[in-house]
Amino acid sequence: MSRPDLAFLLRTTEPLLLPPAPVEEKERRNLAERPSGPMADLIAELRAYQVELEAQNKVLRYSQSAAESASERFETLFSSVPLALMVLDEHGMVVQANSMAHRSFQPTERDRPLTELQAFVCEAHAERVQQAFAQALAEGHSEATEVVFSIGDQHHITGDLHIARIEAPQHDGEPPLLQFLCAVIDQGPLLAERQALQQSAQELQQRNAQLHASERRLEAVINSSLDAIICVDQHQRITVFNPTAAALFQCAASDALGSPVQRFLPDAQQVLAFAQLATQAMLGEMTAHTVSGKELAVEVSVSFERHAEGETTTIFARDLTGRKKAEAHRNELEVQLRESHKMQAVGTMAGGIAHDFNNILSAILGNAELAKADCGSGSPAHESLVEIEKAGRRARDLVRQILTFSRNEPPRRSTVALGEVLGDTERLLRVTLPPAIELRLHVAPQLPPVLADPTQVEQAVLNLCTNAIHALGDGRGSVQVELQIARPDQRQRERLGLAQGDYVSLTVSDNGPGIEAAILQRIFEPFFTTKPVGQGTGLGLSVVHGVMRTHGGAVDVHSVLGQGSRFTLYFPALAAEVVSEVQEPALPVVSSAPAAPIPPSRQHHVMYVDDDKALVFLVQRLLKRRGYIVSGFTDPRQAAQALRTNPQTYDLLVTDYNMPGYCGVDLVREALGIRPDLPVALASGYITAEIEQAARAEGARALIHKPNDVEEMCATVQKLLMGEL
Repeated sequence: MSRPDLAFLLRTTEPLLLPPAPVEEKERRNLAERPSGPMADLIAELRAYQVELEAQNKVLRYSQSAAESASERFETLFSSVPLALMVLDEHGMVVQANSMAHRSFQPTERDRPLTELQAFVCEAHAERVQQAFAQALAEGHSEATEVVFSIGDQHHITGDLHIARIEAPQHDGEPPLLQFLCAVIDQGPLLAERQALQQSAQELQQRNAQLHASERRLEAVINSSLDAIICVDQHQRITVFNPTAAALFQCAASDALGSPVQRFLPDAQQVLAFAQLATQAMLGEMTAHTVSGKELAVEVSVSFERHAEGETTTIFARDLTGRKKAEAHRNELEVQLRESHKMQAVGTMAGGIAHDFNNILSAILGNAELAKADCGSGSPAHESLVEIEKAGRRARDLVRQILTFSRNEPPRRSTVALGEVLGDTERLLRVTLPPAIELRLHVAPQLPPVLADPTQVEQAVLNLCTNAIHALGDGRGSVQVELQIARPDQRQRERLGLAQGDYVSLTVSDNGPGIEAAILQRIFEPFFTTKPVGQGTGLGLSVVHGVMRTHGGAVDVHSVLGQGSRFTLYFPALAAEVVSEVQEPALPVVSSAPAAPIPPSRQHHVMYVDDDKALVFLVQRLLKRRGYIVSGFTDPRQAAQALRTNPQTYDLLVTDYNMPGYCGVDLVREALGIRPDLPVALASGYITAEIEQAARAEGARALIHKPNDVEEMCATVQKLLMGEL
């Protein structure tokens, strides 16, 4: 820039019009005309000031140009930025808004115009937005997140509101204009993505929780399973060993993990071979080993699973020990049940045979007695008749043993001390005991009493001791009889059919040759014997079985070949507070030794009723020889009709109990209905407690066992007629 011409300051008011001088001349002239002194300093100062002003003007023009350019750029950025931008005044009115704001808040012409931002804010967020503006006013900026702006009736925008305070300068020294620059960042997509992520996270957490719960349930199932569960990897190493497996194989899980499965299942290779054929297999029974080497019977099934890490085989092993024991016990009970049914059937059959055989024996013995009386003692036939009578008496005793075995009714029992019964039996045994055999007795002190029939108990003990003596034979040996208190365990009670409680056990043991297993199963069968013909009836143990059954007890046998046999009788013990059973007075049962006949003062009329004609004929002959008038009937109905026709004719009625289609008790009832004071007796070879009770209830005065001797029969009739029974 050339220096300014300030010469006008030194000239007059009217300029001089001179022609331009040459430059050099002009410079010389200027130098000649340059003032000096204070004036020159003033001019220099003015010129410097002029230069400074020109520089400031240049800066001002540059600043103005930059401001205009920045304003243009701001306008361009404000209008083209992909955000809803608005400028609000201090009253909340929209001063300026870019196109994005208009498209967001006024998508159509029918929508509300963008004149005020607060009008678009949802009521729930209005207070929060006002607080944000107050914060921006105080601090210069603020934000409100996830603000919902209502656009129309159904549409809305969820976005973050960012607020910045701006101050626009004013002319004429006025305070700056307060405005707010607002940016609304639409968070709809982000919120949707965030919600999707949150939902995915929740679902993932739920799946993880379900997975953990499933793992816990699976672990609980495995740990609480009653079967042994073993998981094996592709190298046949144990990876899972549940508590049941630890108990079954007697090995801790920590010791079993990692060991080969062949340690417990020697045939594991056979198990794993099915992996190529199926995913599951039931292998059935196999042999397993405990950690100590003990063999176990187990039922095995397997499951195969293939995954990215290889294969996993799950082995399920179920212990069959309990099942085999239960099956063996069940088979034992079935054998016992079959044996019981067989014994019951045999007993019933034997009882029926014995009943019919009684009548035959009665006829044989009675006719033999009559024949002896007819032929006299010196007759050659007398000796034969005596032998016939002896054989008949042995047959009678045999029949009574059969009936003892076959009876199911409770015997006539009373409170008995088995020690006393055993002492009486010992005296009988020692009389016939061979010298080479030792009899030893051991009776425990303070044994409780039992409810028993002493005669039957003595018979059972005699039979057992006699069998033991016969088993020892001619060699040396010993028979030991023990009496003590016992309490059988559950298994023994189930096997023997005993109730829970205390028992007095009577044991007869010997050190003889023992009994073979095949024979042991049949020893209680009637007529089964291993003795030679003529040396045994096969009823000894059958009678023992019947006696114990009627006493509510049981007989147990144990035998080892070469070591001997042991028979144990279990009698239910009476409690200390139980008093002796008070029985009703029983009817007299006449089967003992005969009393001497008393000649009747007059002829008595006896009615005898039995379905066996031979027995009726025999009784008629017997009693007629004794001076009685006898009317015999084989049909009880005819006998009742005869009694009804002439009730005062008869002095005594003796009737059989079991007749075809008719019961002797019914005849007793009918006879006493006709004549209440008539003495009545009931005869039977099979008298049970039920028969005795029914006869007593109907008024019978005596029960007569068949078969009986002639003298017994006559004595009984005499006592009935004399009113002694």
